Amino acid sequence: MSKDPEVYLAKDLAGGGEIFRRLNPPARLAVFGDPVAHSASPPMHNAALREQNHDLQYVRIHVTPEELPDALKNLASADFLGASLTIPHKQAALPIMDHVSREAQLMGTINTVAVRAGKLCGSNTDGPGLAAAVIEEFGRSLTQLRVLIIGGAGGAGRAITVQCALEGSPSVIIANRNKEKGDLLAQEIQEHLEFPISSIPMTAESLGHAMKSVDLIVNATPLGMKTGDASPLPHLAEGLLNARHLVYDTIYSGGETALLKQANHVGAKAANGFSMLLHQGVLQNTLWFGEPAPLATMREALRSLRN
Repeated sequence: MSKDPEVYLAKDLAGGGEIFRRLNPPARLAVFGDPVAHSASPPMHNAALREQNHDLQYVRIHVTPEELPDALKNLASADFLGASLTIPHKQAALPIMDHVSREAQLMGTINTVAVRAGKLCGSNTDGPGLAAAVIEEFGRSLTQLRVLIIGGAGGAGRAITVQCALEGSPSVIIANRNKEKGDLLAQEIQEHLEFPISSIPMTAESLGHAMKSVDLIVNATPLGMKTGDASPLPHLAEGLLNARHLVYDTIYSGGETALLKQANHVGAKAANGFSMLLHQGVLQNTLWFGEPAPLATMREALRSLRN
């Protein structure tokens, strides 16, 4: 175990994960990440587990990219029911799974692993979680909104992009630093879903032009996770942000991000990633246990972290 008593290490899963069996209640679910100490998932999921009378707990495990294959394969022998995956594991875990849901295959990423009969089953609740969060925060669905996804070709951004296509958003534009990566995703979605996606580079000029014709702006980049991070919207695009825009920042750690400050400054409706974290977590709980998750309890657990 690491020096932080709330963060375990990948090696703790080896040899049957005895350290997790000795906990009271035993740990049988976890979030894998690098870093992972910031994760708000354990309080949310543990509140749900107590409400559901499940005699187990959910913990943080620091897993590096090199450790991911063994950590995932050790879940079954450590008697784990599954795991959540966060940065940087959502794409790397895909080929390690024994089974992947159709939606997760389209998204090219997974954020949820369920262990069933010793097999690893991968799903993605990020996309549906964002869809539910948008309805909660703004009272409108993705089916009604023209969407710009900054960082839309990687990690959670890719899942959000596919979700917008699945729901039939009027238009979807993805901006990526690596435009070739964005172009490839746009082509894949066109081939599999027959849904047109526009791909643009993450430049001030391109973002500024795109913002003239979109309703919802989603930040799916890591910008905002660290104190002092700049906004993903450069100066030119910032000047085009106005009160008619809806702004959703998937970052939930720390205080108000630079992007949310920009949105609030011009009077745009804005929200951070806590609601997406909540709804994707509710869907994870349902996948693991096959029963309705206690939404209100999980929401209150997250609210307590913000106070």
